[in-house]
Amino acid sequence: MHKAADAIGGFYFGFPGFFRTIAGMDESSPYELGILGAGTMAEAIVRGILTRRFLDKKQILAADVASARREFFARELGVQAVADNSGVARQSRVLLLCVKPQQMQAALAGIGAVMNPQTLVISIAAAVTTAFIEENLGASQSWRVVRTMPNTPLLVGEGTVAICAGSHATAADLAYTRRLFQTAAQVIELPEDKMNAVTAMSGSGPAYFFYLVEQMIRAGVQLGLTSEQSRFLAVRTAQGAAKMLEKSADSPEELRRKVTSPGGTTQAAMAHLETQHAADAIVGAIVAAHRRGEELASGSSAGGASRV
Repeated sequence: MHKAADAIGGFYFGFPGFFRTIAGMDESSPYELGILGAGTMAEAIVRGILTRRFLDKKQILAADVASARREFFARELGVQAVADNSGVARQSRVLLLCVKPQQMQAALAGIGAVMNPQTLVISIAAAVTTAFIEENLGASQSWRVVRTMPNTPLLVGEGTVAICAGSHATAADLAYTRRLFQTAAQVIELPEDKMNAVTAMSGSGPAYFFYLVEQMIRAGVQLGLTSEQSRFLAVRTAQGAAKMLEKSADSPEELRRKVTSPGGTTQAAMAHLETQHAADAIVGAIVAAHRRGEELASGSSAGGASRV
């Protein structure tokens, strides 16, 4: 058993299997982790937590308006799930906000009044600022909020998550958040003013790769391959190229150059992409995603809808 524990404000979180307690919190807060919103991202996070034994299933309580999702959490994960957000918020030492961004204001309404002020609040909602969460929980308290931006490869244990601290969150709060997400992802810490860039790059990023693979499959079928053969070749090529990017000291440009023989097939393909201004289109798409994120973030104080 590990004897070390991390101090997180008034919280003391040990490693898996170690006794945990929170200064100033009583038996009315028996759960280590409460989750508002039991959707697929929450499911992925919980699966990572349980697989890596970061917490036990009995230490987690979830809430969702959909009975099907509550039943799924209970049946497939062994995690109790209820319909009442307030009950989860009141009984949890750490509260993970997994509701859709456009539902955030409604989810926060009233729960600050029943929460212990020492609760650590972690959000995965795109374009929802820590200031918005702090304000809607109740401006009279110094709420410790950590904002995060995970992406969907978290579902297969290959996620990327950016984290940033709100105005009252501590370094220890960030450390706890990092450990929680490291059960299914690699984690990077950034200032909050960079989070919309993260959303444009890695939050929305999987869609860009899916789109490329989708078009590669389409081209393969056009060239006479079956859809199954085209999918196999495109997916395996994407996997292999990603591994090379991860493991090679060469830049993406250099790796591309090594594949591109003068006068060869790859050069013909690259020349066509250049005539179609593909590079500008890709950069422009990411900039457009960032611009939309900025618009949604600026409107979050009015409760405007936002999404990845």
